[in-house]
Amino acid sequence: MRSRQRMFTAVMRLLLKCLRLGRRRRFKLVRQAEQLWQYGHLCLRSLLYNSFTNGDVVLDSLFEPVYWLVDHVTRWFGVVFVALVIGLTSSIVAIVYICLLPLILQTYTPAWICWHLAYGHWNLIMIVFHYYMAITTSPGQAWVYKPLLTCAQAKDDLTGVSICRKCIAPKPARTHHCSICNRCVLKMDHHCQAAWLNNCVGHYNHRYFFSFCLFMTMGCIYCSLSGWGMFQDAYTAIETYYQTPPPTFSFRQRAFHKSVVYLWVLCSSVALALGALTLWHATLITRGETSIERHINKKERQRLQKKGKVFRNPYSYGGWDNWKVFLGVDVPR
Repeated sequence: MRSRQRMFTAVMRLLLKCLRLGRRRRFKLVRQAEQLWQYGHLCLRSLLYNSFTNGDVVLDSLFEPVYWLVDHVTRWFGVVFVALVIGLTSSIVAIVYICLLPLILQTYTPAWICWHLAYGHWNLIMIVFHYYMAITTSPGQAWVYKPLLTCAQAKDDLTGVSICRKCIAPKPARTHHCSICNRCVLKMDHHCQAAWLNNCVGHYNHRYFFSFCLFMTMGCIYCSLSGWGMFQDAYTAIETYYQTPPPTFSFRQRAFHKSVVYLWVLCSSVALALGALTLWHATLITRGETSIERHINKKERQRLQKKGKVFRNPYSYGGWDNWKVFLGVDVPR
């Protein structure tokens, strides 16, 4: 009995010693990890510490690779969108020639046929021309004003010169820096990828951009109205596909029905979306401001309103004259 108690006591003492050694080792490992963290933190601070650094600067530094990726990848999105709009427009034109035009030639009077042919081709030419010009025309760069900066520096008179902090070049009124194009654009409205131009909309191509939106909206409305009857017939035929027994339509007839539905749905959707965008830009033109200036003027209007003052846009000459300026008609001032 005593021998068993001695053995049990010896085992318990050995177990307690092991637990004490484990605690010491764990404590030692924790201390070593804390020291390693402190040494690493001290090394990092000694190399990179800046007393002016705050959380915002650190966050911007962490997201700098993301910004770089967005700036370089976004440029290629424009090329994809340009190819997409060309492909979609070409498909609509092909469906109109294959499906809609034969119906017009068979059902309408000669006078209406001439009108459809004249208006349809004129609208198509306007779309292609203004889209090409909006893509290829430079919006206007501010680097042409760099000799003015050199002249002002020579005269030591820089009081009236605004300088872009990124281009280090003169920045005329209504000029803004485009982060995607990496240049200053005269009378910049926006960098257009929503309408798939892959170009900035500025002083020299704003009219082409607006005209493209206008004629594309008109063309989509024309196709939707002209193909409304065909769309109803094609949609009714497609609904019969799921009847029992299904109707015996050939592959050509099924392709015809689906093409007409595709034509009407796409043209109607684009007409609504692009029509709203066109009306919005028409409103901005009437007010004599760009998309960027609208936000700037809104803040300025709120700031002056708190002081009891009324804001007046210095670049607005009235609705009619604003349209003359936009269309390039000389307005005596």
